[in-house]
Amino acid sequence: MFLMLYTMRPVPDLKNIIFNGTAQGTTYHISYFATDTLIIKKQVDSVLDVMDSSLSLYKPYSLINQFNKSNEGIKADIHLAKVVKKAMQVFKETDGLFDITVEPLTSAWGFGPAKVNRTPDSATIRLMLPCVNSKLLYWKQNELKKTKPCVRLDANGIAQGYSVDVLAEFFEQKGIKNYLIELGGEIRIKGRKYPGGEKMSVGIEAPGDDPGYSMIEKVIWIDHGAITTSGNYRRFYESEGKKITHIFNPKTGYSIQNELVSVTVFAKDAITADGYDNALMAMGLKKALAFVEKRKDIAAHFIYQEKDGSIADTMSKRFTVLLQP
Repeated sequence: MFLMLYTMRPVPDLKNIIFNGTAQGTTYHISYFATDTLIIKKQVDSVLDVMDSSLSLYKPYSLINQFNKSNEGIKADIHLAKVVKKAMQVFKETDGLFDITVEPLTSAWGFGPAKVNRTPDSATIRLMLPCVNSKLLYWKQNELKKTKPCVRLDANGIAQGYSVDVLAEFFEQKGIKNYLIELGGEIRIKGRKYPGGEKMSVGIEAPGDDPGYSMIEKVIWIDHGAITTSGNYRRFYESEGKKITHIFNPKTGYSIQNELVSVTVFAKDAITADGYDNALMAMGLKKALAFVEKRKDIAAHFIYQEKDGSIADTMSKRFTVLLQP
Protein backbone atom coordinates (compact mmCIF):
# COMPACT_ATOMS: atom_id res chain seq x y z
CA MET A 1 0.00 0.00 0.00
CA PHE A 2 1.76 3.15 1.19
CA LEU A 3 4.67 1.99 3.32
CA MET A 4 8.28 1.64 2.21
CA LEU A 5 10.47 -0.86 4.02
CA TYR A 6 14.14 -0.52 4.93
CA THR A 7 16.12 -3.75 4.65
CA MET A 8 17.70 -4.99 7.85
CA ARG A 9 21.48 -5.31 7.95
CA PRO A 10 23.08 -8.73 8.52
CA VAL A 11 25.02 -9.70 11.62
CA PRO A 12 27.83 -12.29 11.83
CA ASP A 13 26.26 -14.60 14.43
CA LEU A 14 22.69 -14.26 13.17
CA LYS A 15 21.54 -14.86 9.64
CA ASN A 16 19.26 -12.28 8.07
CA ILE A 17 16.76 -14.37 6.12
CA ILE A 18 14.77 -12.40 3.55
CA PHE A 19 12.20 -13.60 1.04
CA ASN A 20 9.24 -12.21 -0.89
CA GLY A 21 6.09 -13.63 -2.43
CA THR A 22 2.56 -13.00 -3.62
CA ALA A 23 -0.64 -13.74 -1.73
CA GLN A 24 -4.14 -12.34 -1.24
CA GLY A 25 -3.92 -10.36 -4.45
CA THR A 26 -0.83 -8.49 -3.31
CA THR A 27 2.81 -9.03 -2.31
CA TYR A 28 4.53 -9.85 0.95
CA HIS A 29 8.01 -9.22 2.35
CA ILE A 30 9.55 -11.23 5.17
CA SER A 31 12.79 -10.41 6.98
CA TYR A 32 13.99 -12.06 10.17
CA PHE A 33 17.12 -12.82 12.17
CA ALA A 34 17.95 -16.31 13.37
CA THR A 35 20.93 -18.63 13.79
CA ASP A 36 19.53 -20.76 10.97
CA THR A 37 16.70 -20.78 8.44
CA LEU A 38 13.79 -21.63 10.71
CA ILE A 39 10.98 -20.61 8.34
CA ILE A 40 10.94 -20.77 4.54
CA LYS A 41 8.67 -19.22 1.92
CA LYS A 42 6.69 -22.44 1.43
CA GLN A 43 5.60 -22.39 5.07
CA VAL A 44 4.44 -18.77 4.85
CA ASP A 45 2.50 -19.55 1.67
CA SER A 46 0.84 -22.46 3.47
CA VAL A 47 -0.29 -20.25 6.38
CA LEU A 48 -1.70 -17.65 3.97
CA ASP A 49 -3.53 -20.35 2.00
CA VAL A 50 -5.35 -21.28 5.19
CA MET A 51 -6.33 -17.63 5.65
CA ASP A 52 -7.69 -17.52 2.09
CA SER A 53 -9.75 -20.66 2.67
CA SER A 54 -11.51 -18.82 5.45
CA LEU A 55 -11.57 -15.13 4.49
CA SER A 56 -11.02 -14.61 0.75
CA LEU A 57 -13.87 -13.48 -1.49
CA TYR A 58 -11.75 -14.60 -4.44
CA LYS A 59 -11.91 -18.29 -3.40
CA PRO A 60 -15.36 -19.73 -4.25
CA TYR A 61 -14.97 -22.42 -1.58
CA SER A 62 -14.00 -20.06 1.27
CA LEU A 63 -16.01 -19.89 4.47
CA ILE A 64 -16.81 -16.22 3.94
CA ASN A 65 -18.34 -17.03 0.55
CA GLN A 66 -20.29 -19.90 2.10
CA PHE A 67 -21.68 -17.44 4.63
CA ASN A 68 -22.56 -14.94 1.91
CA LYS A 69 -24.47 -17.58 -0.06
CA SER A 70 -26.32 -18.90 2.99
CA ASN A 71 -29.75 -17.77 4.16
CA GLU A 72 -29.09 -17.92 7.89
CA GLY A 73 -25.34 -18.38 8.47
CA ILE A 74 -22.66 -21.03 8.93
CA LYS A 75 -20.36 -22.62 11.48
CA ALA A 76 -17.27 -20.39 11.69
CA ASP A 77 -13.67 -21.52 12.00
CA ILE A 78 -11.29 -19.75 14.39
CA HIS A 79 -10.09 -17.29 11.74
CA LEU A 80 -13.50 -16.13 10.55
CA ALA A 81 -14.65 -15.93 14.17
CA LYS A 82 -11.74 -13.76 15.30
CA VAL A 83 -12.04 -11.41 12.33
CA VAL A 84 -15.80 -10.96 12.63
CA LYS A 85 -15.69 -10.45 16.40
CA LYS A 86 -12.98 -7.79 16.03
CA ALA A 87 -14.92 -6.17 13.18
CA MET A 88 -18.07 -6.03 15.31
CA GLN A 89 -16.08 -4.38 18.10
CA VAL A 90 -14.66 -1.73 15.74
CA PHE A 91 -18.14 -1.23 14.21
CA LYS A 92 -19.51 -0.40 17.65
CA GLU A 93 -16.64 1.87 18.66
CA THR A 94 -16.65 3.82 15.37
CA ASP A 95 -20.43 4.26 15.31
CA GLY A 96 -20.71 2.00 12.28
CA LEU A 97 -18.09 3.64 10.07
CA PHE A 98 -16.28 0.33 9.82
CA ASP A 99 -18.71 -2.38 8.77
CA ILE A 100 -17.75 -5.88 7.64
CA THR A 101 -21.20 -6.32 6.01
CA VAL A 102 -20.27 -3.79 3.32
CA GLU A 103 -19.88 -6.45 0.59
CA PRO A 104 -23.02 -5.50 -1.37
CA LEU A 105 -21.57 -2.00 -1.79
CA THR A 106 -18.00 -2.99 -2.64
CA SER A 107 -19.26 -5.43 -5.27
CA ALA A 108 -21.75 -2.96 -6.74
CA TRP A 109 -19.07 -0.29 -7.10
CA GLY A 110 -16.62 -2.67 -8.78
CA PHE A 111 -14.22 -3.42 -5.93
CA GLY A 112 -15.19 -7.07 -5.57
CA PRO A 113 -14.14 -10.19 -7.48
CA ALA A 114 -16.61 -9.60 -10.32
CA LYS A 115 -16.32 -6.77 -12.83
CA VAL A 116 -19.18 -4.29 -13.22
CA ASN A 117 -20.22 -2.48 -16.38
CA ARG A 118 -21.72 0.57 -14.71
CA THR A 119 -21.90 2.24 -11.34
CA PRO A 120 -25.03 1.79 -9.21
CA ASP A 121 -27.69 4.50 -9.21
CA SER A 122 -29.21 5.99 -6.07
CA ALA A 123 -32.21 3.64 -6.19
CA THR A 124 -29.92 0.60 -6.22
CA ILE A 125 -27.95 1.97 -3.28
CA ARG A 126 -31.15 2.54 -1.29
CA LEU A 127 -32.12 -1.11 -1.85
CA MET A 128 -28.72 -2.31 -0.60
CA LEU A 129 -28.44 -0.24 2.56
CA PRO A 130 -30.93 -2.30 4.64
CA CYS A 131 -28.55 -5.25 4.15
CA VAL A 132 -25.46 -3.34 5.33
CA ASN A 133 -25.32 -3.25 9.11
CA SER A 134 -23.27 -5.39 11.49
CA LYS A 135 -26.19 -5.33 13.90
CA LEU A 136 -27.72 -7.90 11.54
CA LEU A 137 -25.04 -10.40 12.65
CA TYR A 138 -25.14 -12.48 15.81
CA TRP A 139 -23.53 -15.54 17.31
CA LYS A 140 -25.18 -18.80 18.31
CA GLN A 141 -22.35 -20.66 20.03
CA ASN A 142 -19.75 -21.07 17.23
CA GLU A 143 -22.23 -20.34 14.44
CA LEU A 144 -22.19 -16.93 12.75
CA LYS A 145 -25.81 -16.06 12.01
CA LYS A 146 -27.57 -13.31 10.09
CA THR A 147 -31.08 -11.96 10.43
CA LYS A 148 -31.47 -11.29 6.69
CA PRO A 149 -30.38 -13.55 3.80
CA CYS A 150 -29.05 -10.50 1.92
CA VAL A 151 -26.32 -9.81 4.53
CA ARG A 152 -22.88 -10.47 3.01
CA LEU A 153 -19.39 -10.02 4.44
CA ASP A 154 -16.31 -8.37 2.97
CA ALA A 155 -13.30 -8.81 5.28
CA ASN A 156 -10.80 -7.03 3.02
CA GLY A 157 -10.68 -4.05 5.37
CA ILE A 158 -9.30 -6.15 8.22
CA ALA A 159 -8.26 -9.60 6.94
CA GLN A 160 -4.75 -8.69 5.82
CA GLY A 161 -3.96 -7.20 9.19
CA TYR A 162 -5.20 -10.38 10.84
CA SER A 163 -3.14 -12.51 8.42
CA VAL A 164 -0.02 -10.58 9.44
CA ASP A 165 -0.80 -11.29 13.09
CA VAL A 166 -1.22 -15.00 12.36
CA LEU A 167 2.16 -15.03 10.64
CA ALA A 168 3.72 -13.19 13.59
CA GLU A 169 2.33 -15.80 15.97
CA PHE A 170 3.75 -18.54 13.74
CA PHE A 171 7.19 -16.90 13.78
CA GLU A 172 7.17 -16.57 17.55
CA GLN A 173 6.17 -20.21 17.93
CA LYS A 174 9.34 -21.05 15.98
CA GLY A 175 11.41 -19.03 18.46
CA ILE A 176 12.09 -16.08 16.14
CA LYS A 177 12.46 -12.93 18.25
CA ASN A 178 13.45 -10.36 15.60
CA TYR A 179 11.27 -10.08 12.51
CA LEU A 180 9.50 -7.79 10.09
CA ILE A 181 6.42 -9.13 8.30
CA GLU A 182 4.75 -7.06 5.60
CA LEU A 183 1.69 -8.07 3.58
CA GLY A 184 0.07 -5.59 1.23
CA GLY A 185 1.53 -2.70 3.21
CA GLU A 186 0.35 -4.01 6.58
CA ILE A 187 3.35 -4.50 8.88
CA ARG A 188 4.10 -6.29 12.12
CA ILE A 189 7.49 -5.84 13.81
CA LYS A 190 9.22 -7.38 16.78
CA GLY A 191 12.81 -6.95 17.89
CA ARG A 192 15.66 -4.90 16.48
CA LYS A 193 18.20 -4.74 13.67
CA TYR A 194 21.66 -6.22 14.02
CA PRO A 195 24.52 -5.83 14.62
CA GLY A 196 23.78 -2.36 16.04
CA GLY A 197 20.54 -3.19 17.85
CA GLU A 198 18.65 -0.25 16.36
CA LYS A 199 14.88 -0.14 16.12
CA MET A 200 13.47 -1.13 12.75
CA SER A 201 12.45 1.72 10.47
CA VAL A 202 9.43 2.16 8.20
CA GLY A 203 8.88 5.00 5.75
CA ILE A 204 5.45 6.56 5.27
CA GLU A 205 5.00 7.56 1.63
CA ALA A 206 3.75 10.95 0.54
CA PRO A 207 0.96 10.79 -2.06
CA GLY A 208 2.01 10.91 -5.70
CA ASP A 209 0.72 10.05 -9.15
CA ASP A 210 3.52 7.62 -9.96
CA PRO A 211 3.17 4.35 -7.97
CA GLY A 212 6.67 3.36 -9.02
CA TYR A 213 8.30 6.38 -7.42
CA SER A 214 7.56 7.42 -3.87
CA MET A 215 8.66 10.29 -1.70
CA ILE A 216 9.08 9.57 2.00
CA GLU A 217 6.85 11.72 4.18
CA LYS A 218 8.04 10.46 7.56
CA VAL A 219 10.26 7.70 8.94
CA ILE A 220 9.13 5.93 12.08
CA TRP A 221 11.11 3.61 14.36
CA ILE A 222 9.62 0.73 16.32
CA ASP A 223 10.75 -2.50 17.97
CA HIS A 224 7.29 -3.96 18.55
CA GLY A 225 3.78 -3.45 17.23
CA ALA A 226 1.99 -3.02 13.93
CA ILE A 227 1.65 -0.33 11.29
CA THR A 228 -1.13 -0.21 8.67
CA THR A 229 -2.17 2.46 6.19
CA SER A 230 -5.42 3.29 4.44
CA GLY A 231 -5.54 5.81 1.60
CA ASN A 232 -7.55 6.92 -1.39
CA TYR A 233 -4.92 7.89 -3.96
CA ARG A 234 -3.98 4.47 -5.35
CA ARG A 235 -7.11 2.35 -5.57
CA PHE A 236 -9.80 4.41 -7.23
CA TYR A 237 -11.45 5.26 -10.54
CA GLU A 238 -13.37 8.22 -11.90
CA SER A 239 -17.02 8.15 -12.93
CA GLU A 240 -18.99 11.15 -14.18
CA GLY A 241 -16.30 13.47 -12.90
CA LYS A 242 -16.27 11.98 -9.40
CA LYS A 243 -13.50 10.05 -7.71
CA ILE A 244 -14.74 6.63 -6.59
CA THR A 245 -12.47 5.09 -3.96
CA HIS A 246 -12.57 1.65 -2.34
CA ILE A 247 -13.32 3.19 1.07
CA PHE A 248 -17.06 3.53 1.65
CA ASN A 249 -19.27 5.13 4.20
CA PRO A 250 -21.53 2.18 5.07
CA LYS A 251 -24.28 4.54 6.17
CA THR A 252 -24.60 6.35 2.84
CA GLY A 253 -23.44 3.67 0.41
CA TYR A 254 -21.01 6.01 -1.32
CA SER A 255 -17.24 6.29 -1.25
CA ILE A 256 -15.88 8.86 1.16
CA GLN A 257 -15.27 12.42 0.01
CA ASN A 258 -13.25 14.44 2.49
CA GLU A 259 -9.85 16.07 2.92
CA LEU A 260 -8.00 12.96 4.11
CA VAL A 261 -5.55 11.37 1.69
CA SER A 262 -4.15 8.64 3.92
CA VAL A 263 -4.13 7.48 7.53
CA THR A 264 -1.32 5.42 9.06
CA VAL A 265 -2.19 3.66 12.32
CA PHE A 266 0.09 2.16 14.96
CA ALA A 267 -1.25 -0.46 17.37
CA LYS A 268 -0.01 -3.47 19.30
CA ASP A 269 -1.31 -5.82 16.60
CA ALA A 270 -2.18 -5.49 12.93
CA ILE A 271 -5.84 -6.49 13.19
CA THR A 272 -6.43 -3.52 15.48
CA ALA A 273 -4.53 -1.05 13.30
CA ASP A 274 -6.16 -2.39 10.13
CA GLY A 275 -9.62 -2.30 11.67
CA TYR A 276 -9.42 1.39 12.49
CA ASP A 277 -7.57 2.89 9.53
CA ASN A 278 -10.53 2.85 7.11
CA ALA A 279 -12.91 4.16 9.76
CA LEU A 280 -10.55 7.06 10.50
CA MET A 281 -10.46 7.87 6.79
CA ALA A 282 -14.26 8.01 6.77
CA MET A 283 -14.40 10.33 9.80
CA GLY A 284 -12.48 13.20 8.26
CA LEU A 285 -9.46 14.86 9.84
CA LYS A 286 -10.93 16.74 12.81
CA LYS A 287 -13.13 13.92 14.07
CA ALA A 288 -10.50 11.24 13.40
CA LEU A 289 -7.75 13.09 15.27
CA ALA A 290 -10.04 13.64 18.26
CA PHE A 291 -11.05 9.97 18.19
CA VAL A 292 -7.42 8.77 18.27
CA GLU A 293 -6.34 11.21 21.00
CA LYS A 294 -8.99 9.77 23.33
CA ARG A 295 -7.62 6.24 22.95
CA LYS A 296 -4.51 4.63 24.43
CA ASP A 297 -4.41 1.60 22.13
CA ILE A 298 -3.76 3.39 18.80
CA ALA A 299 -1.76 6.30 17.40
CA ALA A 300 -2.12 7.81 13.93
CA HIS A 301 -0.51 9.95 11.26
CA PHE A 302 -2.72 11.83 8.77
CA ILE A 303 -1.94 13.19 5.32
CA TYR A 304 -4.63 15.56 4.06
CA GLN A 305 -5.40 18.15 1.42
CA GLU A 306 -5.75 21.81 2.33
CA LYS A 307 -8.48 23.94 0.78
CA ASP A 308 -5.95 25.43 -1.64
CA GLY A 309 -5.05 21.94 -2.88
CA SER A 310 -1.71 21.69 -1.10
CA ILE A 311 -0.79 18.55 0.88
CA ALA A 312 -0.14 18.71 4.62
CA ASP A 313 0.21 16.25 7.47
CA THR A 314 -0.41 15.99 11.20
CA MET A 315 -0.39 13.27 13.83
CA SER A 316 -1.63 12.29 17.25
CA LYS A 317 0.58 12.99 20.25
CA ARG A 318 1.45 9.33 20.80
CA PHE A 319 2.56 8.98 17.17
CA THR A 320 5.30 11.61 17.60
CA VAL A 321 7.17 9.20 19.87
CA LEU A 322 7.60 6.84 16.90
CA LEU A 323 9.66 9.45 15.04
CA GLN A 324 12.55 8.99 17.49
CA PRO A 325 15.16 6.32 16.56
